[in-house]
Parts: sequence; structure tokens; C-alpha cells
Amino acid sequence: MALNLSVLLPIYNEERELRHCLEMVLASSVPFEIIAVDDCSTDATAEILAKQSDPRLQVIRHSQNQGKGGAIQTALKRAHGDVVIIQDADTEYDPCDYEKLLAAYRDGMTRNTNGQVVVYGVRNLRAQPLMGYLGNEGLTFITNLLCGTQLRDMETCYKLVPTVLMRELNLKSRGFEIEPEITAKLAKRGVEFIQVPISYKPRQNKKLRRIRDGFKSLLALIKYRFGE
Repeated sequence: MALNLSVLLPIYNEERELRHCLEMVLASSVPFEIIAVDDCSTDATAEILAKQSDPRLQVIRHSQNQGKGGAIQTALKRAHGDVVIIQDADTEYDPCDYEKLLAAYRDGMTRNTNGQVVVYGVRNLRAQPLMGYLGNEGLTFITNLLCGTQLRDMETCYKLVPTVLMRELNLKSRGFEIEPEITAKLAKRGVEFIQVPISYKPRQNKKLRRIRDGFKSLLALIKYRFGE
């Protein structure tokens, strides 16, 4: 099954790792297109993006910061591929795993011809600092409890979803709570979640504020599980 992959790349002040991230993504022959959304960065992000010449890379710039969720929604509107995946603009995730996720999706579609299939890349969360590990494990546990899923890593960035289905979710979240919103809405649709181990190298300086953003993610889980 031939599939075109659209990579959704939200970016905010990532000058430190953006060059390396782009090199990794562009080195892969898998992406059909990469849609980078500069979410009103104030560092050298715009200059780094301007120096790229790969025809697969499309760059969009927000005039006002809209958060990770807002950048993902902007990129999703421009996607032309059959399936989409979110790529953080750092080096925590390895684009070499794209093919592995696509292979799992193809296999799932062959088996599950009557339903919808999505693929989640599962990280080794024990590589994270203790607070991050406990937060991710806790949110995944609550997700499974509320949504009836059996996920091992709800917060993973690598969620491979059919483009049409992702648009049908009508995403609303502007911040990091976009991850539980996607998961809760997919679960309500009764999709089959396929889970595949992926590479993961956590960075030390995260924009994520673990307590505040963890609480927002919990609220989003409840909101989108029982509402909208």
C-alpha cells in the first residue's frame, strides 16, 4: 500500500536544535511533505528555516504565538498526505522510525478492513527525569481508565493518523494538551490503536512545565472524554 506521509512540525524558539532536527527529517526519504509552522519565534528560528531549500519543506509563520496545538492545527490544514505525524522541532525523536510506524499502519489496515487504524510510537519513559516519568505514566493510566484503552504512552508525539480522520477530530487545544485531546477523541471513535516501540532521547531543558501542563492535560482528558 503506497502512502504519502505529511510531517507536521510545530516550532517555537528552537534555534538550539532546529538545524539538527531538520537534517534528520530531511535525510529521510519517507516524508511526502514537511509542513513547518514557526509559531512567532523570537530567536533565529526564522533564519534557519529560510536557509532550507528542500522542495518538500513548506514554511508557515504565525504573526502571533498560538501554542503547539495551534501550530499543529495550522499545519494540518495544509497537509496533502494520506497520513500525518507530528514531529517536535528537537532531537528527542528519530525520524528513522517513520517507516516502522508506516509499516505497522499498513499491516493494521490489511487486518482491520472495517475500522480505522492509528499507530502510536511508544517511548522508553524510564529515560526521563523521575517527575516526567511519573507524570507520563499517571496520565497514560488515567487515559486508559477513562477511555477504555490499553495505551503505554499517551503523550507520545509520534501519533500516525489518517489525515482525513485527524481533521474530523476538529481539534481545539492550543497548548500541550493537544495530545490528550487527540487521544480522547480517537478513543471515542473506536479506532484500533497499534503501538510500536520507538527511539527516544529526552532533552533536559523542556518548555513543558510539568505540573501546570500536566494539570491542563488531565482537564483536557476529562473534557474531551465526556464532552465535545
